[in-house]
Amino acid sequence: MKSVKILWNHMAGNRLIYLGALLSVGLASLATISGPLVIRITIDSIIGDQPLSAPFLIQGLVEKTGSIQNLRQNLWVPGIVLITITIFRGLFIFLRGRLAAGASENIAKNIRDRVYDHLQHLSYSYHKQADTGDLMQRCTSDVDTIKRFLGQQLVEVGNALFMLIFILSIMIRADRRMTLLSMLVVPFIFTFAFIFFRKVKTAFRIADETEAEMTTVLQENLTGIRVVRAFANQDYEMKRFAEKNEVHRDKVYHLIWLLACYWASSDLLAFFQIGLVMVAGAYYTAQGQISIGTMVLFSTYVGMILWPVRQLGRILTDMGKALVAVERLEEIFAEPREELLVSHAQPPVRGEIVFENVSFGYEPGQLVLRDVSFTVQAGQTVAILGHTGSGKSSLVHLLARLYEYEAGSITIDGVELNTIDKSWIRKHVAVVPQEPFLFAKTIRDNITLARGEVGDQELYQICQEAAVHDVVMSFDQGYETLVGERGVSVSGGQRQRIAIARALITHSPILIFDDSLSAVDTETDLAIRNALQDRAQEATTFLISHRVTSLAQADLILVLEQGRIVERGTHEELMCNQGVYHRIWEIQNSLEAELRAEGR
Repeated sequence: MKSVKILWNHMAGNRLIYLGALLSVGLASLATISGPLVIRITIDSIIGDQPLSAPFLIQGLVEKTGSIQNLRQNLWVPGIVLITITIFRGLFIFLRGRLAAGASENIAKNIRDRVYDHLQHLSYSYHKQADTGDLMQRCTSDVDTIKRFLGQQLVEVGNALFMLIFILSIMIRADRRMTLLSMLVVPFIFTFAFIFFRKVKTAFRIADETEAEMTTVLQENLTGIRVVRAFANQDYEMKRFAEKNEVHRDKVYHLIWLLACYWASSDLLAFFQIGLVMVAGAYYTAQGQISIGTMVLFSTYVGMILWPVRQLGRILTDMGKALVAVERLEEIFAEPREELLVSHAQPPVRGEIVFENVSFGYEPGQLVLRDVSFTVQAGQTVAILGHTGSGKSSLVHLLARLYEYEAGSITIDGVELNTIDKSWIRKHVAVVPQEPFLFAKTIRDNITLARGEVGDQELYQICQEAAVHDVVMSFDQGYETLVGERGVSVSGGQRQRIAIARALITHSPILIFDDSLSAVDTETDLAIRNALQDRAQEATTFLISHRVTSLAQADLILVLEQGRIVERGTHEELMCNQGVYHRIWEIQNSLEAELRAEGR
């Protein structure tokens, strides 16, 4: 079974610990079954006059403690033996739990580390499409399911096998008829347990998936809580969550119903088995066919053997849950890791970029960029303008190798882009997205994320260029101010400027601003563009914006429509063309003139 093999692989490095746990289980089982044997010998051979009939080890123990006659005169000895057996049983049960729990925690930690590491190395396109709530469900709840099975139920398999083997061997030696009666319903419980296992595995997968859907809704709501409150949309969100919660409840109810059916049915079979042994044992004892001690032995052992057999259903249930969890995690591991070091080419990067007949699409046969060609000299500023969906962001994402182009050629300083290590090129390309993400850390930590320790003077200078230094210093704790989860404690414009500072502080030779000035006012926009202009020779800059005035000073302006470059040139050249760029310029200028006339 593939899932079992995968689970076995996850146990690497902890298998010897489980071997110790299983050894402890065997010794605990041996101690457990020894108690009834001591009681039988005491009743039949020490108090009674039956010949001693016991396994070789116990017979040797009786001989060492003295003859049967001596034991009759010292009945406290069997009591001491029972106490000693109980102490050893408790010790081995403790060792079993300690070793199994330790191993399961180690395995769970290793799985979490492996999942997290794998997610960190999956492609940008995977994370763009992945369901965050579902991934969180797999990384937490599914790993805990595996941990519970390994820590609690796996060793119970060994316990059930040891108890079955040890007790059967003693029962057969004691009386074969009573052994047959004691095992009468066991095959039915085994069969019922396996049928139940198949049912519950499917039910658990469905319940797990509905929980993941509910987690996704919760995660989305908490992430976008400000939007929900702004539109007074709480009732809709409550209804949406309640629907998912109701579906999850119904699926869990079905799972509980299956569990109830199993335990009720197995209880019925178990009590029937115990009653049958008690009645038959009483009859055979009254007829003198078995001794009272044998009757007590079978009455005790039947309960001992039925419990682990009944536990098989719970073990199989948890195993089914664990295997489903393993399969869900394996779906993540099956996603190919993004290879960052394919060619090992790490050329010096200055910023000369050439696009030649580049085509790209997210889906086969659906191109987003078509035959795009242009040349940028190192240190130049390139502005990109176009309608939403025209391919602006896709074009600059190719430079950071977040996606791979399908046709054409992109070279950086004469080296083909797809022959350069992804990790290397990403260290030399700084991207500021339209909706930048800030971690729940201090402003300083967010800005210096890619550099680590940065001196105050350099930090202040960079933040002044990003027009955010004065804003930061207005906070009570300055650069040590915590921005909160996703940067909720700062405004959209402040968040964008912090992200710009984070990009500038890397001193990357290629800078990409993906409409990252959209949330700042015109005055701040101008201040940032002037600062970028002053350091223009340090980096090749790509500037995407819908605000034409932000693009006017660029060395090269590209106008995209439906993935193609329809216009290119400087601001003056494009204004003379009377094309798309000129039309947008006129529209925006007229709107600004109207707003000024209205006194806005």
